[in-house]
Amino acid sequence: MTATFASVDALVEDARTGLRRLTPSEAQARVEAGAVLVDIRPEWQRVEDGVIPDSLIIERNHLEWRLHPGSGASLPEARADQEWIVYCTEGYASSLAAASLRSLGLDATDLAGGIVAWRNAGLPVVVAHRQ
Repeated sequence: MTATFASVDALVEDARTGLRRLTPSEAQARVEAGAVLVDIRPEWQRVEDGVIPDSLIIERNHLEWRLHPGSGASLPEARADQEWIVYCTEGYASSLAAASLRSLGLDATDLAGGIVAWRNAGLPVVVAHRQ
């Protein structure tokens, strides 16, 4: 099998070509305008690093099914006109996830630098508890 990308870095860079990634302050402004932040990290990372308040928690392996309005497994928040801002810890997996959502026709991007950048910008993070 021939690889499409020579490295994971090349894969991530390709995914980012279709995104207008947001800084923490830009993401906060978009949320105030109606966008939804989506935390795709597994529970152990949320417990370790906290979460951005009012984020929608959808672990990565469920993301496309939960956010695509026509999937049959979508959440009530999944609307064709909804803007999604995906985040992870540092903004790598979220770029791949946002590109995947865009390939389904959804209005999605990601938070550049993830929750680490959000916290470093002095924006609020709350403690997450095991479910």
